[in-house]
Amino acid sequence: MNKKILSLMLTLIMVVSLVIGCSKENKSEVTESSAKVSKDLTFVVVPKCVHPWFDEVNKGAQAQAKALSEQLGVKVTVNYRAPVTADVAEQNTVLEQAAATRPDGIALDPLDYEGNKAVIEEIQKQGIPVVLFDASAPAGSGLTSVGIDFTEQATMASDKLAELIGEEGKVAVMQGVPTAPNHAERYQAHLDALAKYPNIEVIEGGIDNDSVEEAQSQAAAVLAANPDLEGYLNCDGGAAGIAAAVEEAGKTDQVTIVSIANLIDILKYVKKGTITGTSSSIPQLQGSMSVLMLWQVSIGLDIPKVIDTGIVYIDSENVDEWIKIVEN
Repeated sequence: MNKKILSLMLTLIMVVSLVIGCSKENKSEVTESSAKVSKDLTFVVVPKCVHPWFDEVNKGAQAQAKALSEQLGVKVTVNYRAPVTADVAEQNTVLEQAAATRPDGIALDPLDYEGNKAVIEEIQKQGIPVVLFDASAPAGSGLTSVGIDFTEQATMASDKLAELIGEEGKVAVMQGVPTAPNHAERYQAHLDALAKYPNIEVIEGGIDNDSVEEAQSQAAAVLAANPDLEGYLNCDGGAAGIAAAVEEAGKTDQVTIVSIANLIDILKYVKKGTITGTSSSIPQLQGSMSVLMLWQVSIGLDIPKVIDTGIVYIDSENVDEWIKIVEN
């Protein structure tokens, strides 16, 4: 088994073991803690918008809720509330509606921390814990962040693409939601990494605003305007749209794509060879760890300020294993 997959599996086992370990090895301690929260628990997950990547986050959150329910003997529910579009005002409305239900904690992927800040602080004043996922916590916020090193992830993808195209040629970089901290960090990291290669020309690859359909239309326009394009990078889970545009343009043998997510549609494009590889975060683990952290806060435990859920590189060598993992 690929070492990175093995590492992931070990991490997942550690998560499960943490819960089981608490209930078996430290039974008296957990019994005491459970007595303090011998009520059903409800946590809310608020992503940026409706998107397949966040569906995977929700899968991990629901799995963690099921595990906690079984181990604690209470009903743990995760309400998944996704804004229809990537709009800060809409996300704030969703947050306020979620807080009005008096949940035991909220996990948020902020579209724009400064735009969300006032609502987050109001929710905290109500005694409702908030953790961020897929985003770094701004300095001074005091918030816990569940996610990855976005600069490391994007640099891995850029360096891999540079290697694949012989460190020369024209490369397009597509932005996600420009105000989203993680998307902005990845975009800058792509630019910084590609600057190391003097024979690579970087061009704007469009803005998809976390929409696969928008990614496809933006990429189609970039491909039409740049017939000599050799590489494509992106900053969110929209690479399936770029791959579809490359296939429609008949340029699968010319344009090399390196993505940054492990969504099933992206993995199928890796299997076909339209996408060469993907430097992927693990959204399922981000959902799982977010709920686990909120539960720990709910029983009065301190939690780390940073939870790193890891990065894996997926290509033709290990894509079959990852398709099985994600589909299951």
